[in-house]
Amino acid sequence: MEMQATFPEVIVERQGAIGRLRLNRPRALNSLNRAMIRAIAAALTEFERDPAIAAVLVTGEGERGLCAGGDIRMIYESGRERPEEGAQFWREEFIVNSRISAYSKPYVAIMDGIVMGGGVGVSSHGSHRIVTERTRFAMPETGIGYFTDVGATWLLPRAPGEFGTYLGLTGRDIGAAAVIHARLGDSFVPSERIDELVAILASLPASAKAEDVSAAIRTVSAQAPASALLDHQPVIDRCFASDTVEEILGALENEGTDFSRETLDLLKTRSAISLKLTLALLRAGRASASLDECLEREYAATLGMLSNPDFYEGVRAAVIDKDRNPKWSVGLSQVTPAVLDRFQRNEGAPLFAGQA
Repeated sequence: MEMQATFPEVIVERQGAIGRLRLNRPRALNSLNRAMIRAIAAALTEFERDPAIAAVLVTGEGERGLCAGGDIRMIYESGRERPEEGAQFWREEFIVNSRISAYSKPYVAIMDGIVMGGGVGVSSHGSHRIVTERTRFAMPETGIGYFTDVGATWLLPRAPGEFGTYLGLTGRDIGAAAVIHARLGDSFVPSERIDELVAILASLPASAKAEDVSAAIRTVSAQAPASALLDHQPVIDRCFASDTVEEILGALENEGTDFSRETLDLLKTRSAISLKLTLALLRAGRASASLDECLEREYAATLGMLSNPDFYEGVRAAVIDKDRNPKWSVGLSQVTPAVLDRFQRNEGAPLFAGQA
């Protein structure tokens, strides 16, 4: 193994014909900060240009997961006084999400353990996405007064039926089988065989293509354990088909099952602004022609979030004070089209301005 460069929080190295990205903030569940995003971007450029690198592999250090999201504590602390810092973080993160999706070489993500928020952005846009029995996947943003971002408004609408709508609004975490069902992951590999998979990938020739990577993964893959959540797909499709949050809540109430009541109770704990904004962006994403179109829309919404009191209250309750008891600023009836409109106008530079 030849070490290429070591960043404080991302280890970038060669392993055979594989360019490895090892997210290295295990005490923070490998949450992404701006330095990590920049290290990933630089490594992607280096590996893409290097003919000796056949594919890129991203993994998380530590025992708990790939990545628990972006560094929302930093945005919380800087957002009101230095909003440009949060805006710049999101800009660079979203551009990396786009690059991963369009990457010219196979991009393999091992989604072992916790994969949430920004962790979804650095994995589910890849070409080869591996889950394990330990995978805990979620876009939990409505619970912190935020919305599904990192290109999730492109990914989630492409799940079967209304499963993506359900995931985006509830923020519920799911396991391997549900991730694959939602088209957010591709292959199940038992965690005990991850090291074996890494060795197989590293032994590939530099000329290896996507189909060679797929074949390598198949040698250690298996059937994912069943998910009871998938039994509720018909209910999810019925209840989450509406284009308004109020009608979704009404449908869940009318359904009258334990699952619908649990889902309704969960949604009632979420930020009203987040629910309505997320649903609007998911519906817009369903009609979009590209990931980049969705990322542009999400970036506009993030700029509005920097002045949204629910975002700061949600982060306070979840991350700062950890009392899990946010006091949201408004109810559903107060989230008018005019309120949502300010999250859907980008008054700054376009996200991809000046990008190649």
